[in-house]
Amino acid sequence: METYEQLLERAYEKVKIVEGASGRFDIPKVIGQIEGKSTIITNIAAIAGYIRRDLQHLVKFLQKELAAPGKIENDRLILQTRLNSARVNEKIQLYAKEFVICPVCQKPDTEIIAEHGIKYKHCLACGAKSPIKHKI
Repeated sequence: METYEQLLERAYEKVKIVEGASGRFDIPKVIGQIEGKSTIITNIAAIAGYIRRDLQHLVKFLQKELAAPGKIENDRLILQTRLNSARVNEKIQLYAKEFVICPVCQKPDTEIIAEHGIKYKHCLACGAKSPIKHKI
């Protein structure tokens, strides 16, 4: 039979640690330029890293929401249309609301999990689990 301390130690090994959850959650604004008929976003990898989501998932969402084909090249997103940064920032905020921010405690400490074909946001801060309604 294990002691209380041993059981507690085992439980702590299985718990995911939330890092840096203090302060406001401000997503960096896009940095980029327009070249011809293309919009190039140079800091897309940094934005995906900041919100702790897969770069491919974020890019796929942006392509769908902005109705613009694009590709990733050297950690830059090249969209085949002319867009202003305010519109791209608005869509990134929408992505964060749908896929990152916990609807219960409003913290960004979430992970995406799938159960029985349904994707959920699981909050590591409060333990809430909410379905993701948006399909990509």
